[in-house]
Amino acid sequence: MAINKAAELEIISGLFFSVAEQMRRTLVRTAFNAVIYEVLDFGISIADSKGRMVAEAAGITSFIGANDYALKTLMHKIDMSRLRPGDVVMLNYPYWNSAHASDALLMTPVFIDGDEIDMFLCVRAHWLDLGAKDAGYVIDSTDVHQEGLIVPGVRIIKEGKLDEDLWSILKFNSRLPEAIEGDFGAQVACLRTGEKGVREIFAKFGKARVLTAIEDFFDHAHQKTLTALGELPKGTWSAEDWLDDDGITDDMIKMAVEVTITDDQFIVDYNGSSPQVRGPVNAPFGGTVSMAKTYFKFLTSRRSPSNHGNYIPLDVRADPGTLFHAVYPAATYMPWTKMVAFELIAKALAPVIDWIPMSSGSDEPGFMAVGTHHQTGRTFVVSNNEGIGWGATREHDGATALQHPSTSTVRNTPIEVLERQANLFHEELALIPDSGGVGQFRGGLGVRRKVRMIGETEVISMKKKSKTVGWGLDGGQPSMVKNHMVLRPGTPEEKKVGMYRETLQRGEAFVNYSAGGAGWGDPAQRDPKARDNDLANGFITQNVKSEKGETT
Repeated sequence: MAINKAAELEIISGLFFSVAEQMRRTLVRTAFNAVIYEVLDFGISIADSKGRMVAEAAGITSFIGANDYALKTLMHKIDMSRLRPGDVVMLNYPYWNSAHASDALLMTPVFIDGDEIDMFLCVRAHWLDLGAKDAGYVIDSTDVHQEGLIVPGVRIIKEGKLDEDLWSILKFNSRLPEAIEGDFGAQVACLRTGEKGVREIFAKFGKARVLTAIEDFFDHAHQKTLTALGELPKGTWSAEDWLDDDGITDDMIKMAVEVTITDDQFIVDYNGSSPQVRGPVNAPFGGTVSMAKTYFKFLTSRRSPSNHGNYIPLDVRADPGTLFHAVYPAATYMPWTKMVAFELIAKALAPVIDWIPMSSGSDEPGFMAVGTHHQTGRTFVVSNNEGIGWGATREHDGATALQHPSTSTVRNTPIEVLERQANLFHEELALIPDSGGVGQFRGGLGVRRKVRMIGETEVISMKKKSKTVGWGLDGGQPSMVKNHMVLRPGTPEEKKVGMYRETLQRGEAFVNYSAGGAGWGDPAQRDPKARDNDLANGFITQNVKSEKGETT
C-alpha cells in the first residue's frame, strides 16, 4: 500500500529521532561517570553530509547547537576526504568545540553506498578529568593550556581500530583513567548504535527518498519558524546583567545583549558586553550560538522536534576577543557565563512578549567534591547540579527546584550516588520558605542542602550569580535568596562564598543555597486561596519582605 508523502515524511522523521533516542539510551546505560548517566551531561545529534542537524536526543539543551557548530568547524579544519568507514574523530579544543576542554566530542561519518559521506553522528559528554591543572573543575585558569589536554579533531579510531598510542597519551594525562576509558567506550557504543539505526533507515526507504525527506524536514521547520517569527513584535530591545567575577579579580563583568526582530530574522548581538577577561569565564563563540539557539527555539517552535531549519532565521553576533567570542589562548573552562546570560534575551523581550517567564534563580549553583574515599582509598570526583526556582508568568507560579532553564533536560545527582562515591553525608535537603519572588504569581522556590564531610574532601562551590538578583515585571519581585554557599556554618570559621574552592576536614560541613524565581504582577492581587495554600505547604511564612524591606 502506497504511503502519501506527508505520512512518509513523518515516519522518516520519527525514525531519525528514534535512532537518536537509542543512542541516548546506549550512552546512559554504559557510561562510567554519574555526570553522564545521572546528570545527563551530554549532547547527541545526527547530521547530514553538510553538517546540518537532522535529529537530536535529550541531554543538555544547549549542547545540540554546540554539536552543530563543532561539526561544521571540523569540516573546515580537517581533511574530511581522509575519513573512512569506522573512523571516530575526537575534538575538545574549546574554540572549535564550543565548550570547555572536559567536554569531549566524538564524531563518526556514515557511508551508505560509496566513498562520499552521507551522514554524521555526534556525541559529546563531560569527562571527569583530562589533565587540567586542578581536579574536578578549574575556577581560576588564565589560559586554555591550564584546562586540560587538547585534542584538535584527530582520528582516535581508524577504520574501526583504536589508535593505542593516542589513547595512551589520553589515559596518562588523566587522574581518573578508568573513568575516561569507560566513558569513551560508552560514547563509541552510542555512535555504533546510531550508525546501525541510520543504515536501517536508508535500507528501508532508499537513499534518494531519505535525502529528499531531510530537505523537506528543513523546509517545513524553516517555514514554521518564519510563521512564528511573524507573530512576534518587531523592533530592537536590549538588556544587561552582571557576572560575579572572572575568578582572578573581584570585578563584576558586564553582559549585554541587543535583540532585533524582523519579518525574517532574529538577531542576537552581544557586542555591548565586556571584552575578553583574564579568568576562565570567556565563552567560545559556538557556545554563545548554542545558547541563543536554545532560547530562539523556545520563542518560535518549542513544541516541535529540532532540526537545522528551525535556526535559519537566527543571526548571532559577538566580535572576536570579547566575552562571548573567546579567542586563543583565552581561558574558557567555566560555562557559567552562558548560563547566567541565558535569560538576557528573555529580559530584553519580556516587556513586549507577555508570555515570557520572569527570571529564574539565574544560575546553576551546584558543587563538586574531590578527594580520596575514606573506605576504598579510591580517588573520587563527584558533581551536583542544584535545583533553582523558575520565574512566574502572567498565568501561573514558577516551578520549584528544577534545573536551570539552559540545562532544563538534565538532572541533579541523587544523594545515594553522592554518598556512595564520596566522603559526603547529607543532613538536610529542603525547599527554602519565602525564596520565591512575590507577585500575583510567585516565583518557584530554591533549595537548601547541608552536607557534612566524613573524610577530608576538597569542595568546589560553583556559582557566578551570587552578588545580584533577578528581575520581575509589573510589580513582581525577585527572590530574596541569592545563590551562595556557607562553609563551616555555626563555627568561628564560617564563610559565605560564591565560586570558591576549599578543603574541609572530617566533621566539617557546608550549606548550599539556591535562589528562587522572580514573581509577576502586583503581590496584592494574588489569589487568597493560593496564598493560603502556600502558607499551609510552608512555601511562605506570615510576613514576606521585599528586598526594600517592605512587607508584602
